[in-house]
Amino acid sequence: MGNDETVRFLIHFFNGRWFMVFASFLIMACAGATYLFGTYSKDIKSTLGYDQTTLNLLGFFKDLGANVGVLSGLIAEVTPTWFVLTIGSAMNFVGYFMIWLTVTGKVAKPKVWQMCLYICIGANSQNFANTGALVTCVKNFPESRGVMLGLLKGYVGLSGAILTQLYFAIYGHDSKSLILLIAWLPAAVSLVFVYLIREKKVVRQRNELSVFYQFLYISIFLALFLMAMNIAEKQVHFSKAAYAASATICCVLLFVPLTVSVKQEIEVWNMKKLPIEEPSEVKVEKPKKELDLVQDKTAKVDGEEKETKSCFLTVFSPPPRGEDYTILQALLSTDMIILFVATFCGLGSSLTAVDNLGQIGESLGYPNHTVSSFVSLVSIWNYFGRVFSGFVSEYLLAKYKLPRPLMMTLVLLLSCAGHLLIAFPVPGSVYIASILMGFSFGAQLPLLFAIISELFGLKYYSTLFNCGQLASPLGSYILNVRVTGMLYDREALKQLTARGLTRKDVKDLTCLGSQCYKLPFVILAAVTFFGALVSLGLAIRTREFYKGDIYKKFRESPESESDSRKAVEFVGK
Repeated sequence: MGNDETVRFLIHFFNGRWFMVFASFLIMACAGATYLFGTYSKDIKSTLGYDQTTLNLLGFFKDLGANVGVLSGLIAEVTPTWFVLTIGSAMNFVGYFMIWLTVTGKVAKPKVWQMCLYICIGANSQNFANTGALVTCVKNFPESRGVMLGLLKGYVGLSGAILTQLYFAIYGHDSKSLILLIAWLPAAVSLVFVYLIREKKVVRQRNELSVFYQFLYISIFLALFLMAMNIAEKQVHFSKAAYAASATICCVLLFVPLTVSVKQEIEVWNMKKLPIEEPSEVKVEKPKKELDLVQDKTAKVDGEEKETKSCFLTVFSPPPRGEDYTILQALLSTDMIILFVATFCGLGSSLTAVDNLGQIGESLGYPNHTVSSFVSLVSIWNYFGRVFSGFVSEYLLAKYKLPRPLMMTLVLLLSCAGHLLIAFPVPGSVYIASILMGFSFGAQLPLLFAIISELFGLKYYSTLFNCGQLASPLGSYILNVRVTGMLYDREALKQLTARGLTRKDVKDLTCLGSQCYKLPFVILAAVTFFGALVSLGLAIRTREFYKGDIYKKFRESPESESDSRKAVEFVGK
């Protein structure tokens, strides 16, 4: 390569789809700060003197911010991706930095509503990263959306363990400094790639799925390394140098996918140099009828000219499943309502369990370093759940036409088992429960996002996938604050009374023993089981839809396919 050609290739590389995937992996690997709440929540509780109900209220506002992403979706509909990512970076830093200033005593003790606002702002930044990176990747790889969602959400699941390794290396065991790390690091990473995440023209590659499997193997190796470090840190005393070495290896593994991206962009670059008219780029466009509908306000359907109607007049006249629904058509459809109920039960229960993990370990007498291992286990198995549901559901859908909602049902049943292990603990059961809850929690999100994209189309996906999460914070509030938190505090007050003390005699309200979480988690298991039944109903409703070719409209037309066959074969080598 000459100097000019090298420069042109670098421009092509940094603007390519595969480099964008790598950049999205890094953004997602730092976007899961909300899953570390169980690690630093005890600092908030002890520093500010909160009881469990107040702490769970704070956890609810964290879940509210993390799951109400409608604003980021609507902003993404009318602004470029770089603007969405920039807003997210600013919100992440402001929200978590204010929490760090509070727990370190650098500012006066804020009111409860102010703390709720800080954590809601910080957590909501996650939606801007999701909307900017995840939605853009799905649109750039429409035929591989299941594996794409699984990988990206998998890196979010690993982010808790990744950030834990980095904070041990940088700050030691000062869990308050973990809040500072999650304030500046995710914001910095998003800003580095802010101009490189955007929609690209789709380049058809026959080996696309095999490339994603390469990414999968690399991410599995990273997950296994993090799990090995998690186990080793509990068995052996790590020095600062050992933590630094562990964090360095972790960072190297995060950058290994870059080599895959480079190889793929070189192949695309060479393919573009072939003497074939427009062989490599096939822009995924809406059918001409839809374009005419937007541009001319009329569309020719079944040989008749029909004027377009207001979106309010077509709310209850949706298109067939898989076509592009309007936002109102999707939100008011029976399928979305069923998804909403299943998400309320499944994700609401899972969020409650994850948020209380620190206090669960404390109530059962586990030491602090073991409680941290529970959080890391949830993070790592959260990853395995996400990639498993993404890749396996895509395989089962392609080979056996198995509806994704049926896989959601199986995942929720697995979650029930995890809740029951907390309700009726035996020695070591919290380790198993952490694995089951982490896996099932992670598996639900890619399934939810893929189902929404398949049933309601991609035209308004930025908004619809964020609307799909709205049930999570509602479920978290009812199940976490109104059920789990209040029952925990009631049990803790009974223990205080038995000791002859009152609430004013202690700074923070703590419950000890297996009875603290028995009744709350029996309720969570029952709610999750109901969610599994609802999800099964959706699987039955959509079984005929999933028997068809749901990705057909994203493929080339027969006329254009023969013209680009040579280029496709070249890339597939």
